[in-house]
Amino acid sequence: MIRVMRSSAANLAAAYTGLGLLALALFAAPLWYAWKVTIEDGRVEILQADALRLTEVFRHDGADGLVTYIEARVRLHVAGERLLLLTDANYKPLAGNLRAWPMNEAGDPNVHNISVVRRGQTVKAAAVAVTLPGDYHLLVARDLALYAPLEHYFWYALASAVAILSILGAVGGILIRRALLLRIHDIGQSMTGIVRGSLRERLPTQHRGDELNALSRTINGMLDQMEQLIHGIRDVSNAIAHDLRTPLAELRSRLEELSLTRPGAELTFAEIEAAVADVDRVIGIFNALLRLAEIDSGMRRSGFVSLDLAELATAAVEFYLPAAEQKGIQLTLQTSAVAPVRGDSVLLAQALGNLIDNALKYTPEGGEITVSVLLRPDEGVEMAVADSGPGIPAAEVPKVTQRFYRGDVSRGTPGVGLGLSLVEAVARLHGSALQLQDQQPGLRALITLPPDPLGLARLTRPNTGDAPYEAQPAFHA
Repeated sequence: MIRVMRSSAANLAAAYTGLGLLALALFAAPLWYAWKVTIEDGRVEILQADALRLTEVFRHDGADGLVTYIEARVRLHVAGERLLLLTDANYKPLAGNLRAWPMNEAGDPNVHNISVVRRGQTVKAAAVAVTLPGDYHLLVARDLALYAPLEHYFWYALASAVAILSILGAVGGILIRRALLLRIHDIGQSMTGIVRGSLRERLPTQHRGDELNALSRTINGMLDQMEQLIHGIRDVSNAIAHDLRTPLAELRSRLEELSLTRPGAELTFAEIEAAVADVDRVIGIFNALLRLAEIDSGMRRSGFVSLDLAELATAAVEFYLPAAEQKGIQLTLQTSAVAPVRGDSVLLAQALGNLIDNALKYTPEGGEITVSVLLRPDEGVEMAVADSGPGIPAAEVPKVTQRFYRGDVSRGTPGVGLGLSLVEAVARLHGSALQLQDQQPGLRALITLPPDPLGLARLTRPNTGDAPYEAQPAFHA
């Protein structure tokens, strides 16, 4: 019993039952007041109307006529009939169903509550007294207990409603508690499995869109992200152990050979330069991994600003144009007048630079590379790099964004397999994704970013004499 009372479902059901009882009381109180007022007012009006009607009979037919009229009414024995009494000046009864005048004050037209003896029992009644011409006294009264059965029915109905509401509240609390305990039990089992290391466990969900399902879906999304991050850390650790072994082994071999052979100065400096290159390669891998870790953590999102992606693309194309001309590749740019987005300018510049750099690596001499940044109001801002190179086989498309992955086409080219991983991470940080589309021949890498309406309004505003707009980002290699 104590556990049930401590249950949130039981407390919630009790609270709703209490609110229901309060609402019932608030509803019954004015209803009862209206009932009492209506009955009292109706009783007064009826008594005054009867007194007036009997007074008219007296004026029309005299005392004898009123006596005859009252005696006829009394002989009918109508259920709930009024109490009537007509007396002379000395309060001697002349007609009616009362034996004696019950009131101390005569002739008061106001309503009084009196006690009268009726059939051997003392009853409470509401009465109106009228003094007629000739000092006749008329009393018209009505038993106050006439509506007592209706009042009892009202209280019985109210008590029944309270009992039914309380029973339904208790039963509802038990049913809700059982349903919640079943859901919580399932959630608890899943969470226990997760705590024990089973990262594939997920909270059970149903098709209903209640709060527990919404919470379970949110937690499942968090668990998906955690599993992805843990697998990513595991993959990165394995990749680091694999990819750093080669440059470190080469570095150790060079240094060991120098230590054993002790060649001349020229060959020694050449080996030192090669060792420095190996160290730079290792440092580059660590820097790339640190950038990816920073992006995955979401910390860079706090530095988002409004920027013009078209201007950033222009700076990137200008930076890579000499390298494209040296290789005999045509590098062109297609942009809208403005392409406002909200993001990290440095990361977007790095992502676009990696895409252009990859295109330059794999596009043969005489090929074409097209960089496009286009504002499409219904779709967003498209940032794409298309080349006429060999492209990526369909089987390798899902793998090329994995860290340290290098396909068959990339064998023999410089790099460690982190370029597209960085681009995909930047796209994900900005609420998008990297799409790799086959152009036959060639590859088109596309990122669609949500537009920045405030930035669009600021970039396209008319000149009002203020300083001209300057783009926030600046491209850096």
